[in-house]
Amino acid sequence: MVQPEAPQARLILNGKSAQIPDVRDAVQAMRDQGHSLDVRVTWEAGDALRLVHEAAEAGVSRLVAGGGDGTVNEVVAGLMALEAPRRPMLGILPLGSANDFANGLGLPLEPEPALSLALTSRCHGVDVARLGEDCFINMATGGFGAEVTTSTPLALKRLLGGGAYSLMGMLKAWHYQPYQGRLEWADESLETPLFLLATGNGRQAGGGQCLAPGAKLDDGLLDVLVVRHFASLSEMRQLLHEIEQLPRDGEFVRTIRTPDLTFTSRDAFPLNLDGEPRHLRRFEVTLESRAVKLAMPDSSDLLAGAG
Repeated sequence: MVQPEAPQARLILNGKSAQIPDVRDAVQAMRDQGHSLDVRVTWEAGDALRLVHEAAEAGVSRLVAGGGDGTVNEVVAGLMALEAPRRPMLGILPLGSANDFANGLGLPLEPEPALSLALTSRCHGVDVARLGEDCFINMATGGFGAEVTTSTPLALKRLLGGGAYSLMGMLKAWHYQPYQGRLEWADESLETPLFLLATGNGRQAGGGQCLAPGAKLDDGLLDVLVVRHFASLSEMRQLLHEIEQLPRDGEFVRTIRTPDLTFTSRDAFPLNLDGEPRHLRRFEVTLESRAVKLAMPDSSDLLAGAG
């Protein structure tokens, strides 16, 4: 019996986006151009993991994650659950409210050009961060940043897009309780009350906030932003000034570049991994170098050889 030929590409599409006319038109346009593209739709948590495994079993050469940062995160987790030689290449069709990773990559946000790039662009090996049993390809934010992104109402996200995060931030800023945390990397350590902790493989999170402007996806290093808690308006002004400058070791802001990082806290610390919330008292972040082949513009600033 002759086995059917494996499709060139498969779109794993967040079910909330499955009936968007522009998405359906983009898929048909790619097929009309001769691309072998089939579509699988997610219904609930865990579906994308299963669909990645099924695609690998079917011999699909390129997967496209269609959705927001959370969908990309789940597809990347599925890829990382496979042995490296079995991982299909990855493209992204950004359909979320913030699309932080796609924006950082410089991807188009309209469905048809985004899907075309996902299917045709050259793929580059990019690092993937492991945090315990979880993975992230863009950024993990903790403390204030994670509380904002996880507490922003869905309706507000839909109404305002990335701007919803800024609004919620203003509403919550003066009620935030800092977390006492200890960071360890290389032969250094730091213990401080944290307002924000951002661990970046990519550059931005929280609806467009650039927290790691020097980050590269393929350099084997995490770009870590540590922001100490402030107690007065004058301290907040100093903090905001340092956020603009991103000093290596300021009064409130410190930046670190390291291949791995360990964090411990007395209380469960709120984290957001590419849109996926967690609460952990201890975690270790490591990088798997160039673990996934990602479709992206050759000129992207997130590549070590570009920009």
